[in-house]
Amino acid sequence: MRIRLASLIFRPLLPVALLALAACAPAPIYKATSNAVSAQPFQVAQSPEQFASRSVIWGGRIVGVNNLSDHSEVEILAYPLDSSQRPRANDSGSGRFIAVMPGYVEPLDYPAGGLITVNGSLGGSRAGKVGQADYVFPLVQVNQSHVWTADEMNKGKNNVHFGVGVGVGIR
Repeated sequence: MRIRLASLIFRPLLPVALLALAACAPAPIYKATSNAVSAQPFQVAQSPEQFASRSVIWGGRIVGVNNLSDHSEVEILAYPLDSSQRPRANDSGSGRFIAVMPGYVEPLDYPAGGLITVNGSLGGSRAGKVGQADYVFPLVQVNQSHVWTADEMNKGKNNVHFGVGVGVGIR
């Protein structure tokens, strides 16, 4: 009888609880197009001509900014994105790419080490170097970009943890 009563009480609450948990995660910031590339930057670098002019939503950690006379280039170490299109910086990197942005980009607004998500289209590739190693960088012609704040990166993350353990306190 006790199990049945608990079932009657908690069963209607289950969908509400699941909906509340799902509502915690922020929505994606960019809408993917039908010709969007699901490949990672290191895969595109291997055969960039196969992906020419296709759209991407990529993100990662900013390596540096290079301002040129008519555009700026932001080198990014790519990370997979979560469901809200935030870079998962605790995963392993998935290559590097260069985000090509029109006009001047203020380096203080795109700080080295910051996390970023860009929306744009693939515009070829360029040979370069990472340290002393030769590297092929896919080029993304950026339509939109978002540099993530620490608060945005933590929003929607579950702070509840379950487990069994032993704690030690120092007095």
